[in-house]
Amino acid sequence: MQINEFVEICEENDIYLNTQQIGQIEIYTDELKRWNKYVNLISRKDIDNILDKHILHSLSILKYVPIFDNAICLDIGSGGGLPGIPLKIAKPNMKLIMIDSIAKKINIIKQIVEKLDLKNVELINDRVENLAKNKTYANSIDYVVARAVASTDLMLKWSIPLIKNNGKIVLLKGGDLSKEIADANRIAKSIKIEEIPIKLKGFDYFEREKKKLIIIRRD
Repeated sequence: MQINEFVEICEENDIYLNTQQIGQIEIYTDELKRWNKYVNLISRKDIDNILDKHILHSLSILKYVPIFDNAICLDIGSGGGLPGIPLKIAKPNMKLIMIDSIAKKINIIKQIVEKLDLKNVELINDRVENLAKNKTYANSIDYVVARAVASTDLMLKWSIPLIKNNGKIVLLKGGDLSKEIADANRIAKSIKIEEIPIKLKGFDYFEREKKKLIIIRRD
């Protein structure tokens, strides 16, 4: 996918990027390609499909979840910065916290964040289970986001202590999630779990691959 097509699909789905943001997306794409030669940030077979299969996938969250200005967003298991960095580029006024247990990935993200000149980004090299025990972060997060990190029930267990009362957990997942959702419903009360097939105008790949969003809200 070329950048012009990427921008057109974003706009068709009410995801708008200015010239500076488009430039940051291009730099980020190049940085992922460069670093992926040394550390496995994304699947090697997807190296020519970063814009559509990874960055657009991350930004698809914004079609279904209107992240507000000055929100605090936690990206769990950030890896190469997905979905957090594309969301931060599109929503520069939000605070982004990125956590990953692998130090070399956090070090790479740090260099990418600096190259993109992204502000108000906090990087944590730790396991999210430990973060959930830290009072500094308890009940402080507006949105938890994650992409293919762990099962829905585990993500819920880790995230519940962190999100605010009106916070949301937003997971990019795929396939049959009925068991995961049933397990998640059993471990927490007063939550609502919504499973949404990702359908983008002008680009049906996610629909064909049965990619979905899981949105968990506290009632």
